[in-house]
Amino acid sequence: MTKSELIIRLAARFPQLVAKDTDLAVKVILDALTDALVDGDRVEIRGFGSFVLNYRPPRASRNPKSGEKVFVPEKYVPHFKPGKDLRKRVDAVARGRNY
Repeated sequence: MTKSELIIRLAARFPQLVAKDTDLAVKVILDALTDALVDGDRVEIRGFGSFVLNYRPPRASRNPKSGEKVFVPEKYVPHFKPGKDLRKRVDAVARGRNY
């Protein structure tokens, strides 16, 4: 689901909200989540999951096209860990579909 699809679904689910208000609400929530991660904080949404930053140390790698050695600097990457309720609901649906 894309951000625009989320806005459309929320606007359809809550007809008292104008699509512009729904767009603003989604933007504010995503900006708050982003700002918290930038500040190094952990974001937890009960029943859904949590977002944290994982540290990746510097390493030597290879360019897949040329085979040349390349240095990859250290970095922090966002990581999502689904909550127990989300895992159970997704698993129940996936089992019903016979993947």
